[in-house]
Amino acid sequence: MNKKISMLLTVTAVAVMGATLFGSTYSQTQIAGQSISKQEVDLMQQIHDMGGLQLVMPQAFAETDCGALESSGRNVVEFNLTGESIEMPIMGGGMYHAMSFSEQVPGPTLRVTQGDVVKMSLTIPEDEVTAHGNDMHASQISSAAFESVNPGETSVYCYIAEAAGVFKYHCSGVKLVGMDQHVLSGMHGIAIVDPANGYKKLMVEKTSGSGELDRMYYSADALEFQLQYSQLFINDDGLYDARAMFDHDQTQTTVNGQAFGYVPNGVHNAIIMGDENRNIFVAQPWNDLDLKQYQSQLLYVETGQHVRLFIENQANEPVYFHIVGEILDRVTQGNRVQSAATETWLLGGSQNMIVDLVFDEPGTYAAVNHDYGALYTGAATVFVAGDPFGLNDRLMEAEILEDPVPSYAYVLGNPSDAVPPMGMNSIAHPAVNVHGMYSDSVVEQKIADGAIPLWDVVPTLPPF
Repeated sequence: MNKKISMLLTVTAVAVMGATLFGSTYSQTQIAGQSISKQEVDLMQQIHDMGGLQLVMPQAFAETDCGALESSGRNVVEFNLTGESIEMPIMGGGMYHAMSFSEQVPGPTLRVTQGDVVKMSLTIPEDEVTAHGNDMHASQISSAAFESVNPGETSVYCYIAEAAGVFKYHCSGVKLVGMDQHVLSGMHGIAIVDPANGYKKLMVEKTSGSGELDRMYYSADALEFQLQYSQLFINDDGLYDARAMFDHDQTQTTVNGQAFGYVPNGVHNAIIMGDENRNIFVAQPWNDLDLKQYQSQLLYVETGQHVRLFIENQANEPVYFHIVGEILDRVTQGNRVQSAATETWLLGGSQNMIVDLVFDEPGTYAAVNHDYGALYTGAATVFVAGDPFGLNDRLMEAEILEDPVPSYAYVLGNPSDAVPPMGMNSIAHPAVNVHGMYSDSVVEQKIADGAIPLWDVVPTLPPF
């Protein structure tokens, strides 16, 4: 392009923008010899009549004023958190210094529908040793809203959950020194934003045996689980080790805050092997009923059932998500299908996905991070589909059951920290047991809400 013409266009652009921004009364149809169409003149006049873009621009960005949003007619969901330090157990014995949202790791899960208003509040108790903040990735607002909150103070901000999907939230703040310590010590959680029109049906291709393809369709309704991957970087005193973090040398890999938290325990040993001390899995660090909410639990599903997994990578290391013995029938990110019928899907740090699948055959299936370092340090989660151990008959003989059940969840329930809040296309779990990196006060609330304390119930069951 001729240099003079290029300069004229630049001058023209600046002049038009200046007139637009400042509501100029300029209305000529020629600027430096450049013709402007009547449509452009009309548009400029409209902007001028409205007072220029200075008055229009706020409409181009997300409304964040809580008063305006609460009176907008949209559904408002309050999400109230506290930020406080607690002691949590670690695999192998001992405790570590955790930082938490509302005395649990990960923090409570927020679930809303696309277009809802979220009113988020974070309160830091007066006796907390440090400030905390909360950056919610589901929001589209100024990062200034995420500034750290001092002990004894409360911060509130509002936003519209415009985008569907799974979104991380975590401790944050411009003035917060050592944000990595807070996040990697447990201060993270997820927000699930359901699509405004609900989830899609699941289509799975099958073969008839002659090479012909059949398409099987499953209802959008699904049994749902949440899995959040992270790492612990701690020293022998249970304190955060920044040097180990920089070296990518994790102490343990966790799923929902716990390494090997979803593997068999002593009760499963006794039921299946007849001996509570005879382990049936390669690693069972949380066997005893005395561990209460920290005793490991399994995830139970029915065969032929649509299962939906909400998955978030909360920390530094990649997650190569794979289920041993199964295919990921559909992978969705940001409400857009990314893949069908794949074996493994890669998630980087602060990345998420929704996995839909159907377990066709009774059996045990291990969801793993297919990084062997992660797998061997805690990233193994065991699903049990149907009745692979033939327990229905034994449970009925022991008069624990009257009739056969399609999954063991009807007897033992699914672990509470792996069960997200109910949403638009959720199938209710038959029962939920108390499991997770919870303080005792959180445990009491879970029990009050109907979750089963297996450590109290199991000893009352008849032998079989």
